[in-house]
Amino acid sequence: MTALQHVRLGAYHVVPMAAPDDFDEWRDHARRMAMADVPPDRVAWTEPGGPAGNLFTHGDRRLPVPDREAPPPRVSRRFIEIAKTVILHADTDRFSLLYRVLWRLQSKPRLIEDGADADIRAMADMARGVRRDIHKMRAFLRFREIEHEGDEYFVAWFEPQHHILRHNAGFFTRRFANMLWSILTPRGSLHWDGDTLREGPPATRADAPNGDPVEGMWRAYYASIFNPARLKIDAMLKEMPRRYWKNMPEAQLIPDLIAGAQAREAAMVSAGAMENGERPATLDAVDKAIHACARCPIGALENRAVMGEGVPDAPLMIMGEQPGDIEDRQGRPFVGPAGQLLDVHLERAGIDRRAAYVTNAVKHFKYVSGDVPNRDVPNRGVSGRGKRRLHQNPSAREIDTCRWWVEAERAIVRPRVVLALGASAARSVLGKTISVTKARGTPVPLDDGSELWVTVHPSYLLRLEGPAREEQARLFDADLAAVAARLRELA
Repeated sequence: MTALQHVRLGAYHVVPMAAPDDFDEWRDHARRMAMADVPPDRVAWTEPGGPAGNLFTHGDRRLPVPDREAPPPRVSRRFIEIAKTVILHADTDRFSLLYRVLWRLQSKPRLIEDGADADIRAMADMARGVRRDIHKMRAFLRFREIEHEGDEYFVAWFEPQHHILRHNAGFFTRRFANMLWSILTPRGSLHWDGDTLREGPPATRADAPNGDPVEGMWRAYYASIFNPARLKIDAMLKEMPRRYWKNMPEAQLIPDLIAGAQAREAAMVSAGAMENGERPATLDAVDKAIHACARCPIGALENRAVMGEGVPDAPLMIMGEQPGDIEDRQGRPFVGPAGQLLDVHLERAGIDRRAAYVTNAVKHFKYVSGDVPNRDVPNRGVSGRGKRRLHQNPSAREIDTCRWWVEAERAIVRPRVVLALGASAARSVLGKTISVTKARGTPVPLDDGSELWVTVHPSYLLRLEGPAREEQARLFDADLAAVAARLRELA
């Protein structure tokens, strides 16, 4: 009976996978089924020790023979890259999902680029979970020394959520090449003798040691380097969930260290530790610190620091040059004419300012007092506020001095995109002066994985008139539209 006859008669096939994480095996089977024109709903995939991928439990286990003239399925490199990661997921439906996408790609070659498609989203979610599990194993696995035939031998216990053990084998053999070790997990085990890596059967927690004499020294070291000024409990739990703590000797210290962190941070601040190299770890701490900062001449003027504001984990950080006269009076960034114009253009581009974090490269208003009285601004007893205060551009040195606080904000907010409004803001991020005209419209990758986009400051538009202003406003809109599109892609 030919493959086509199988399909017409409603036949289906059970494809047994010999290993749960073997992409090459799945690819060979999937290619064969696709060339035999077997649709996804007529295939059930199984893995060792697991149930069938769907309700077909009594299907034909003889795989069909494709016609000799049948063309092989074609997919993009992008699909291959994601599929190699998805295959490691613990979800038993992953084989069916990948085959369904493979099947659909034959009629929709660009399907893999459709982030709104349910199957593509499911693949992306699975790949993200696998990558996270790979990282957790590398970060939180701990070896303990045992006695073994007179040699130093180390054993580690880890409970991966997905089939990542063999994938991570190369990392551990390279990282601990000179050690003799075993990694035990409920999904299998690895054993390294310095030359050869062997795979073993699944293990239990009882097979692994509970501790060794070195752990006391390790805990003492961890406690000594613990920095309460950088403690962010929510971020820590997100990065290192509690389920990993039981296998990490230093994690036993965390509850007590957290309990004393607030008092220790206050002591560090009062002792001037942050002035000697420790950046604030919270936005509130940055706010307090910049109000006491007088590292440059701007901070010595009669003004007040203006802290950034917005969503504390916003995907977009908007950075201007410095607060102006109105911002200094109200203590908020971008509330003057330039800020109001920025709001208009952000709304036009589809960017919600309320979902962003807005700040400035320099935290104090730099000005000189003019001789012309400003009758619209009442004198509230602060020097210069009864007269018009004339804006002055900060110097490169002043911008570089204030980078300390900007980098603290970036490290806390961790935006995916930083939008620099003007050359001063761009310098604050990059540490060097660049041409806004040359840099605008093109993302600049940053060391922390985020991107810098550069455009003009809205105050520049306010200084223009007529056709020049209209042209620059059009370019400004185009820059913001590109940023909005990039944020949608990253989301």
